[in-house]
Amino acid sequence: MSLMTTQVAPQWVDYNGHMNDAEYARVFSLGVEALMDRIGLDVEGRRQHGYTLYTLETHLCYRREAHQGQALMVDVQMVDRDAKRLHVLFDMRDEEGNLLATSEQMLMGIDVASGRPAAFPDSVAQALSQVTELADPESTPVGRRIGIPHR
Repeated sequence: MSLMTTQVAPQWVDYNGHMNDAEYARVFSLGVEALMDRIGLDVEGRRQHGYTLYTLETHLCYRREAHQGQALMVDVQMVDRDAKRLHVLFDMRDEEGNLLATSEQMLMGIDVASGRPAAFPDSVAQALSQVTELADPESTPVGRRIGIPHR
């Protein structure tokens, strides 16, 4: 599911002449907000439902450099979900469709009043069924672990 388009802002460029690593995380955070808007948890939806999403974990993989002014497209696919959690994979691509980065994330639905995990409101759960499912988790970076292979 296509979520958003942005471009590399001048202040995001570091001493190496390309987008700083922290800014990739910023773009994916904006992707989470765009997903929330898409599933009915925009400002009004959060107020109406007393509900929001928290990010529990993220695994960001850098694939290619992005440069000042370059267009960035962010998409999301559903890896898995239950009544209150989303396991999603965001990808960031350039205008030619080249993969720049991925961000695997675990998101938790939260009841704002209690600050505790809670099941998705019915309308949000319904909207989540429209998020494209990941076709082949085996051929993606989902579930990767960090480590130095020792022989």
